[in-house]
Amino acid sequence: QVQLVESGGGLVQAGGSLRLSCAASGRTFSNYALGWFRQAPGKEREFVAVISRSAGSTYYVDYADSVKGRFTISRDNAKNTVYLQMNSLKPEDTAVYYCAAAFSWYRPRSKIAYDNWGQGTQVTVSS
Repeated sequence: QVQLVESGGGLVQAGGSLRLSCAASGRTFSNYALGWFRQAPGKEREFVAVISRSAGSTYYVDYADSVKGRFTISRDNAKNTVYLQMNSLKPEDTAVYYCAAAFSWYRPRSKIAYDNWGQGTQVTVSS
C-alpha cells in the first residue's frame, strides 16, 4: 500500500495558478503510476491527469481534454511526490482534487485502476 497526502489547494481567481502536491509514503514510489482526479459537488469523480512509472528517464503522461494545455503533471521520485501545476484556472475547475496510485498500467483514466487514494484537497476558482 501507498499512503498519499495532497496539499496546495485553495481559493484563486479565474486565470490564476495553483500547484498541487501529493506526498507518498509506503512502498516504492517509483513503481507506481500516479493520477489526479477531481470531484465537483453533485458530480462523479473524473480523471484529470496521469503520469506513468519511470521507464529509464521517460514517463508517459495523459490529460483530460478539459485541462490539456493548462495543467501539467510531474513527479519527483527522490521526494516521493507528484505535482499538478494548474494554470489559467477556470471556475469549472472548482472541485476536490485527489491523487491516486496504481501499481499496474491498466485503464489509467479510470478510477478502477487505482487502489490507493489521498484524502483530497479543495480547489475553488472564483469568477
